[in-house]
Amino acid sequence: MAHYGGGGGGRGPRGPRGGPHWNRYRAPGLLHANGRMWRAQGCLGKGSSAAVYRVASGPARAAVKQFVLDTKCDYGFLTESQVLEDLQGHRNIVTLYGTYSHVPFMNVRSNCLLLELLDVSVSDLLLHSINRGHSMWMIQHCARDVLEALAFIHREGYVHADLKPCNVLWSAEDECFKLIDFGLSFQEGNQDVKYIQTDGYRAPEAELHNILAQMGVESNVECTTAVDLWSLGIVLLEMFSGIKLKETVKSPQWKANSSTIIDCIFASKDVVYSAIPVYHLRDLIKSMLLDDPAHRTTAEHALCSPLFSIPFAPHIEDLVLLPTPVLRLLNVIDDSYLQSEEEYEDVVEDVREECQKFGRVLSLLVPKENPGKGQVFVEYGNAIDCKVAQQMLTGRMFDGDHFQSTPVGRKLEMSGVVEFLDYG
Repeated sequence: MAHYGGGGGGRGPRGPRGGPHWNRYRAPGLLHANGRMWRAQGCLGKGSSAAVYRVASGPARAAVKQFVLDTKCDYGFLTESQVLEDLQGHRNIVTLYGTYSHVPFMNVRSNCLLLELLDVSVSDLLLHSINRGHSMWMIQHCARDVLEALAFIHREGYVHADLKPCNVLWSAEDECFKLIDFGLSFQEGNQDVKYIQTDGYRAPEAELHNILAQMGVESNVECTTAVDLWSLGIVLLEMFSGIKLKETVKSPQWKANSSTIIDCIFASKDVVYSAIPVYHLRDLIKSMLLDDPAHRTTAEHALCSPLFSIPFAPHIEDLVLLPTPVLRLLNVIDDSYLQSEEEYEDVVEDVREECQKFGRVLSLLVPKENPGKGQVFVEYGNAIDCKVAQQMLTGRMFDGDHFQSTPVGRKLEMSGVVEFLDYG
């Protein structure tokens, strides 16, 4: 499930996880927000300035970001809430449902954001691709979604300033990647943040800015929207290579000639991608990782890359890694059931009953004709239930046969089964 970073709300370097701030308050149990009572179901992540919890109210699910009680984090709460309010409505940016104060104990209030609940982060995905890298479909999908978000953010005059794998999350509901954690964001030309970006994803100009700030030296080093493109370039290179590049980007060799290192990384994958035109991705990444921010590509321009004109197809592993609320069941409906309307309705009801054991079923479709003839498409209320159903149903006996189940990469549309089969 979602792994929200909790550390972006402060205006300085991150402290250690679980530091002394966390003794000031406890996790919310029951809380009231947006006219509903929400019950905390577990912690999704903690940082030096905030913790994020999964919460539920009936069938509704959300995330609560609860800030540490101090002046610095109050400022972070105000910043993030204001930025998210300004940026609401874009499909590739986490949705803010509301802000409120919570009284966890001892009548001490803490500031909270009620946010859209998302799923796996790119950081989680990287753990599944160590030394292998991800498919071009996955990388292309992530690159396009994040660039769409950045293009919008930058048009609105903001710099995200903390783009990294754990701040890019997958939405099973919208089937896209979304940006989270705007605690270090600022209006371009009005940087009120001393230290920006995270080690390993920090642009050269931001590195210099941070060093001078630590020394207490006033400088005219300006961090612009270009710092976000640098961070994205590193993220995409890590997704392609399956290698964490934190030490690589600090090395003298990188500083001397990063272009050659990028070429070497792509050359090492020639056998794996021998039939795939990966050079468009290589060139896009290079354009994001130019040392001079004035020469770095913009999000708008990057979206015009030839990379996005190639119709890459997902691997089955991609569909397993990226949760969706839709499941496809195979080896369930025999052709004989499709000949009789009564038998057809009986078996569909039996399958529905079986599927409902694992969560709320919104839709269930069994096409009688191709495409999809005899397959069962089940749309659950959320991706968690769908994942549980996949695990529990696979291999189970039904009418003498074993269930086979696979996730489906698009939402269930009763009139659009062909869309599913494109992912088959």
